[in-house]
Amino acid sequence: MSTEHSHVAAGTGNERALLIALALTSCFLIAEVIGGFITGSLALISDAAHMFTDSAALAIALVAIKVGKRLANKKRTFGYYRFEILAAAVNAILLFAVAIYIIFEAYQRFKNPPEIQSMGMLAIAIAGLCINLISMRILSGGKDNSINMKGAYLEVWSDMLGSIGVIVGALVIGWTGWSWVDSVIAVAIGLWVLPRTWKLLSDSLNILLEGVPEGTDLTAIEQATLALPGVKSIHDLHVWAISSGKVSLTMHVISEENANVLLKAIQLMLIEKFEIHHTTIQLEQQACTQASEVHSFG
Repeated sequence: MSTEHSHVAAGTGNERALLIALALTSCFLIAEVIGGFITGSLALISDAAHMFTDSAALAIALVAIKVGKRLANKKRTFGYYRFEILAAAVNAILLFAVAIYIIFEAYQRFKNPPEIQSMGMLAIAIAGLCINLISMRILSGGKDNSINMKGAYLEVWSDMLGSIGVIVGALVIGWTGWSWVDSVIAVAIGLWVLPRTWKLLSDSLNILLEGVPEGTDLTAIEQATLALPGVKSIHDLHVWAISSGKVSLTMHVISEENANVLLKAIQLMLIEKFEIHHTTIQLEQQACTQASEVHSFG
């Protein structure tokens, strides 16, 4: 028995924002790569590398939304909602790879610091910062409702910090001539991004492994269900997320009460207390044979 629930793909309203941000980022990426090699700045190349991952992340996020809109069928009964989680995981892996490369390259440059053209580095970094701020503003509306959009927003946010770091580095190099500052800024950008990238990757893996969604208290759900009149015990309680904001729950409930009345009470409680709308609840008068094979409550 199931509650009524929405089958609309998460994040479908974010396509236009992603498309605009992708166009802005991709256009500036070319200029920043060229500028990084001309000025000899690793920090600028680091920022350009993040711009590349920004573009890849935005493109993947856009594809994820389009694929996620495809209807469920007999082969994909949940549709393609989970594609956005795969996209978020890929984005996190890209960020890890870029951060490791930048740290390695910075180590090489510490041993032999190159000459840095600080004014060119400064001009390009300022332009990059403007692009980042515009993209962040465009993407901010959907970041709290979709892990896919959150990943794309995080990419642009981290690159914004990178642009600020490059600007500071360019000013310091221009005033002091300390070219090693460029490598320090590049490493700082990589280290700043890594913890946030790990959080994005762990959230994605938790969903892919059908773990309990963050912020969902399984014990509280158990206690709230057992507190309802007529509920003797429960077992086979599972809570997972198909995609961002699409939490599902299944459980078996032992009761001899009126099935329809109790079912409605459980469904209403799950919606009001835990905002879980997609539920499948099996009512039984005695525990089924599966109960001895899995974790049971009560």
